Amino acid sequence: MGLLLFLTVLQCAISSVNTYSVSNPNVVLLIADDLGIGDLGCYGNRTLRTPHIDRLAKEGVTLTQHIAASPLCTPSRAAFLTGRYPIRSGMAAFSRVGVFLFSASSGGLPSEEITFSKLLKQRGYATALIGKWHLGMNCESNNDFCHHPLSHGFDYFYGLTVTNLRDCKPGQGSVFLKGVQMYLVILIQILGVTAVSLAVVHYVSFFKVPFEALGFCLLITCISLAVLIFFFYHFRHLNCFLMRDHQIIQQPLSYENLTQRLTTEAVRFIERNHNAPFLLVLSYLHVHTALYASKMFRGKSRHGLYGDAVEEMDWSVGMLILGQILDVLENYNLSNRSLVYFSSDQGAHIEEISSSGEVHGGCNGIYKGGKSTNWEGGIRVPGLLRWPGVIHAGTYIDDPTSNMDIFPTIVKLAGAQLPYDRIIDGHDLMPLLQGKVIRSKHEFLFHYCNAYLNAVRWHPRNSESVWKVFFFTPNFTPEDSSGCYDSHVCFCYGGFITQHDPPLLFDLSRDPEEKVPLTPETENRFYEILSVIQLAVDNHTRSLQAVSDQLSWNNLVWKPWLQLCCSSFFQFCYCDYDSENSVPEVHSG
Repeated sequence: MGLLLFLTVLQCAISSVNTYSVSNPNVVLLIADDLGIGDLGCYGNRTLRTPHIDRLAKEGVTLTQHIAASPLCTPSRAAFLTGRYPIRSGMAAFSRVGVFLFSASSGGLPSEEITFSKLLKQRGYATALIGKWHLGMNCESNNDFCHHPLSHGFDYFYGLTVTNLRDCKPGQGSVFLKGVQMYLVILIQILGVTAVSLAVVHYVSFFKVPFEALGFCLLITCISLAVLIFFFYHFRHLNCFLMRDHQIIQQPLSYENLTQRLTTEAVRFIERNHNAPFLLVLSYLHVHTALYASKMFRGKSRHGLYGDAVEEMDWSVGMLILGQILDVLENYNLSNRSLVYFSSDQGAHIEEISSSGEVHGGCNGIYKGGKSTNWEGGIRVPGLLRWPGVIHAGTYIDDPTSNMDIFPTIVKLAGAQLPYDRIIDGHDLMPLLQGKVIRSKHEFLFHYCNAYLNAVRWHPRNSESVWKVFFFTPNFTPEDSSGCYDSHVCFCYGGFITQHDPPLLFDLSRDPEEKVPLTPETENRFYEILSVIQLAVDNHTRSLQAVSDQLSWNNLVWKPWLQLCCSSFFQFCYCDYDSENSVPEVHSG
């Protein structure tokens, strides 16, 4: 009887270990930038070498329908950190531009938003963000740091407050030039016509225009042109810089050994905090353009510079978790006490083609579209989770999940309370990861194109079908392509889209490539499905509250008084305090 009781107690203990085996686990979140789901071996790629990321999949869970909350960087990352649709925090744009482009913009993740880093820090976690932030920096002065990572629960920051852009790397072209040229020509034409018209009416004596007014117009025109020329000529120095906490340590950013430097910072953070619970977010610059790769990886892949960048990122994952970053966890006996997550902020940017014609965008596998669209190629991203002894290795989960789910998952694991004063759109993944349930809690997922509700996904509780409706779709250019190559990204309104009434309907369980829209003739429940989805949309819309638009034009534009400069403008904002940062030895094979 005593033996039976002992075995019962032992079994209960084992069961509890397999449930949430460790209280306050370490959390390592690895986020790629613009990585396509088809770029990884564990998702079917047979030509790019990603052995360390593939090992994460082999030793953990692979989510096959993992959905980014937005197909653009800024709103997707806001949703990831807060567990909420970006429309709820004002991080979804009503204008054409849906991301922050300048370090001296005033918009950003509002201070009243609660991030998982804030909640874990309150629970005694050491917290660090290394790499890309892209959620704003200052509000009213160049040192208030209201949107900075350290104001959102991170103890330590090493990285970029904006993003990696072609303009940051000499010789890689510009993401602004085409658009700026168009608007600049229009502006010059308007000012020119105005000045000429004033001069004509003055000289034909319709009415007298003071020469002071003409001079003032000319002065304003010259100053505006001078500011624009100065800004874009010095864009790299003004916007592309590396920070440690609140201090700029390299301006402009150098790409030399950059991935190794980010990896070294991550390793050092783990080494400093291995005796206490920690949260590490390593947010890679790979594979957003401008593409780069260190000497040991350059020219080694079968897919040009893009492939080199993917394979260098895989090396970094191995450095941290499995071979070397992951090896650090092994060295300190942290693997069984650490949840590791790997994903991308959205799908591959398929329109990225260099001036020489080399493809600089990734592969979204069988899925249609890419970054900036809510076709599956834009939002279906890798989702890998590893926690030895807690979640079963080699498991595949096909139900819809979201990058917003990371928020409630790690907050609950850390023993913190979810905020009760706001809606959290993500759901705890642990029951699904551990096989306690077989269905995701996401019956509906709402897909926004900037601030406009674009599509809805419905996975009925009693069905294997995954219905998806589109209220509008982007107009691809050229028409027979799968992207918006003429404009570099797809936009969300006006002449850039086609409205659908009734909405387009797909069943992703039968047509994951979204090739053939269903009709009342091919789907006898067509109108019933649309009716259910419309009811869900109505309920969702009622749950939204008016918030400040963080991506308004006023919050997006460059504001000189918010500009950070590590030296002086006369020294072209130049400094390099990071050159002595030692980097780990690289083995590319």
